[in-house]
Amino acid sequence: MCRSIHRLRDGQQIHGHVAMEEAARQYVRKVSGFTEPAAHNRDTFDRAVEEVTAATERLMASLVVR
Repeated sequence: MCRSIHRLRDGQQIHGHVAMEEAARQYVRKVSGFTEPAAHNRDTFDRAVEEVTAATERLMASLVVR
């Protein structure tokens, strides 16, 4: 979907919060069509980044790698 989003799990290592937030920001930029939102959309944009980051952290915490 977005070439700038990199794999957050390399083998057993899971990248941290900052990497997950950066990936979430790239995702929200891609789906919204805005690289930087206007001032009147900033809160909505930032909230979406927070929600996607939280969902990513839950996903990574729940994965079972065999």
